[in-house]
Amino acid sequence: MLAFVSDLHANLEALTCVLDDIKQQGISEIVCLGDLVGYGPNPAEVVDIAMGFSLTLMGNHDEAVINEALGFNPVARQAIEWTRKQLKPGLFSASAKKGRWEFLKALPRTHQRDDLLFVHGSPRDPTMEYILPSDCEDLLGGVPPKIQEIFSKFDRLCFVGHTHLPGVISEESVFIRPEVLGYRFEIPPGKKFIINVSSVGQPRDRDPRACYATFDGKTVTWRRIEYPHATTRDKILAIPELGAKSANRLALGE
Repeated sequence: MLAFVSDLHANLEALTCVLDDIKQQGISEIVCLGDLVGYGPNPAEVVDIAMGFSLTLMGNHDEAVINEALGFNPVARQAIEWTRKQLKPGLFSASAKKGRWEFLKALPRTHQRDDLLFVHGSPRDPTMEYILPSDCEDLLGGVPPKIQEIFSKFDRLCFVGHTHLPGVISEESVFIRPEVLGYRFEIPPGKKFIINVSSVGQPRDRDPRACYATFDGKTVTWRRIEYPHATTRDKILAIPELGAKSANRLALGE
């Protein structure tokens, strides 16, 4: 059994509650699909926890902290700049700080396990490209070229995060929300799907609860976990560089 977490965004409270739930499920193998940092107030603590996961991939915010914040909106860019100051070591920094930085720099962008592909964003662009519900729409009722090309790049299942929107995309270019599925999706044999596991640290589907997914080889299950988002909000508000928008959206799930 695998537990997939993604888009933690330095939200220690959400991550702690999700990890407690994962432990209660008896799951020991945790795969993180990226974005450990960005927006949130506890980047160092979240990176320390991620260093113990079975696998962690690089997300676009992780990449921007290591390199440069290109193509980000002002709120995200300012948070990235603040995060870099918290994480980037100097000549005389402690070994723990240097270790976090080296861990982030070495994160892989993709991972293949048999017929499963793990990425943060998309097989075409592992860190930056979004696969949105709107990408599934075609004026002529067909499968859009973007979806066709993405599906050509994996064998059976592709697990992603990045959009903060949980769901399933089929080869027929249909986006299915987890609520419609009762939060459980049994994989039909011989079919290919994109599975979005959603976000632990900043859900955007109008449900403020943290979200992660489990996979037993046949069935994907999304789990929604309550956490004290007011605590995270207050921490963010106490750091001017992170901005009120990143704080206030937590209670709204948007």
